[in-house]
Amino acid sequence: MLMKDIQKEILENKKKHGFNTTNIEQEFCRLYGEVGEAYDAYCKGTDNFAEELADVANYCILMADACELDLDEIICEKVKKNNKKS
Repeated sequence: MLMKDIQKEILENKKKHGFNTTNIEQEFCRLYGEVGEAYDAYCKGTDNFAEELADVANYCILMADACELDLDEIICEKVKKNNKKS
């Protein structure tokens, strides 16, 4: 599945359930909370760490979509840029 397809699916699911899809500031606050949940799950060794990490990714993906960013392209460019660093 391509990142654009994932972005669309996440957006449609949030709309379907009546969640925010436009207020980026609110999404950053929620993302911060999800990062905290992922950190706690990791530190406690609970079995929901992967799911919490997926929530973090979903928020990042949604914010990229809301800002009309091609996250797939941006990530690929960032990997190339990081590979050039010594």
